[in-house]
Amino acid sequence: MTYIRIFLLWCLLASGASAQVTKPSVSATGRTGVHYEIFVRSFADSNGDGIGDLNGVTSRLDYLKDLGVSALWLMPINPSPTYHKYDVTDYYGIDKEYGTMADFKRLLAEAHKRNIKVIIDFVINHSSNQHPWFTEAASSPTAAHRNWYVWMTQRQIDSLNLATREATADSGERSPWHVANANDPAKYYGMFWRGMPDLNYDEPALRQEIYKAGKFWLSDVGVDGFRLDAARHIYPDQEEPKNHAFWQEFGREMASAKPNVYTVGEVWTTAEKIAPYFKGLTANFNFDLSFALQKLAAQEADTVGVVAMLARNRAIFANANPQFIDATMLTNHDQNRIGSVLKGNLNHEKVAASLLLTLPGNPYIYYGEELGMLGRKPDETIREPFLWTERSQDKQRTRWMKPRFTTDSTVAPLARQQADPNSLYNHYKRLIRFRNSHPVLNDNLSQLVQTGIQQTGVVAFVRQSGNKSVLVVQNLTGKPLDVALTPNEQAFRRVIFQTTTGASLKKSTLSVPAYGCAVLE
Repeated sequence: MTYIRIFLLWCLLASGASAQVTKPSVSATGRTGVHYEIFVRSFADSNGDGIGDLNGVTSRLDYLKDLGVSALWLMPINPSPTYHKYDVTDYYGIDKEYGTMADFKRLLAEAHKRNIKVIIDFVINHSSNQHPWFTEAASSPTAAHRNWYVWMTQRQIDSLNLATREATADSGERSPWHVANANDPAKYYGMFWRGMPDLNYDEPALRQEIYKAGKFWLSDVGVDGFRLDAARHIYPDQEEPKNHAFWQEFGREMASAKPNVYTVGEVWTTAEKIAPYFKGLTANFNFDLSFALQKLAAQEADTVGVVAMLARNRAIFANANPQFIDATMLTNHDQNRIGSVLKGNLNHEKVAASLLLTLPGNPYIYYGEELGMLGRKPDETIREPFLWTERSQDKQRTRWMKPRFTTDSTVAPLARQQADPNSLYNHYKRLIRFRNSHPVLNDNLSQLVQTGIQQTGVVAFVRQSGNKSVLVVQNLTGKPLDVALTPNEQAFRRVIFQTTTGASLKKSTLSVPAYGCAVLE
């Protein structure tokens, strides 16, 4: 039976699909540029109901274009019974709280007019327990959709020692088996919680339906790609090779609808375990780098050895796919916001942004990060409303929740920051503009080269694309530093960009102001 086969822990199936590594075109999504993650509910309200919507996002595309972003990642927009919408009830629809399919198609068209790509969250590890598939599956052991989910009796669960699981970074659920109804002899598997039953990808009919839905969004609607939630959990940890094979098949199926489709996976684990996912997915998020950047900005010291760590991890990724795209970030919608991690320290937030936007990879900005928005878990309070202008004038500010961390008294709204040349917003905007204008920094597949600079309070690295290179030197501290270039760096003779006025190069000594970042050619 399928439900037993999926959990035979000692019978790992090796991936039968060979990796097909293709080189993306220069215009392919993620190859260049900076991406921006949006929680639609909190971004901009167009109709005054207090809930952010798709028309609100459309109305702010000029802001996003001016900021310099090249692609948007929209958190789930499918119909769902929850505020976050990570439990889908219809894979072909738009949640009515956010608008209509016509609204979404207009957003897509307007974004594309501005050369902004659009990626949507495609939540296919699980559905909602209110999805018609599941309600039908739960109605009877012989239901047509029964095998689209994972079911076991308590005796089977106990015999395979599967009653509990270890909590992981992305799920604290330790008892993943749930009762659908009291008369059913079996329980269903839901790794995240009872409202999110896991889908069973050993069922061919389910696979084909999910592929059909993905192709609908790519071909019929016209999105540019997907962010894949819980990509590591399609199969349980003990059957991880089956995950790799699934995503390779998924990649081929989606490429048949859109050859340059961009897919980015949430694979929250070590580099060695992330690497095989690059055989099927264009990009994967780099959580190790996220935590390293948080730590060194807060401590004003690189106790992690971030460049060496990143170089090591990138080499591991490249062994799996030389054309991998490293999706980098400071924080996302599942983490305490970087503003709160750094306790609202503007200098530290600028350092973190400078490193994110000069290191190699495809950087993601979580909405409001450019304002220094604050937030600590639970999840609702790391997804608070964006502040466009002062509250009394802010007609597009969402009101679906009362913010606990990000208010006018704790975070300067966008309009106030736009008028302040030293604001965090303007720091982001200058960095993104420079990154976008420079052929090496804007090449998200460019190489990372370690330097001989090993000075306390400094992070230094070389970015290389083709026969062009730049040297980046970041002062982590609140004091000006004189950085001695080693013979390997002395070919770089000119400061071409600096975040803080005062960087200068004299012979082989680079002077960098407090918290400043300098880029040399």
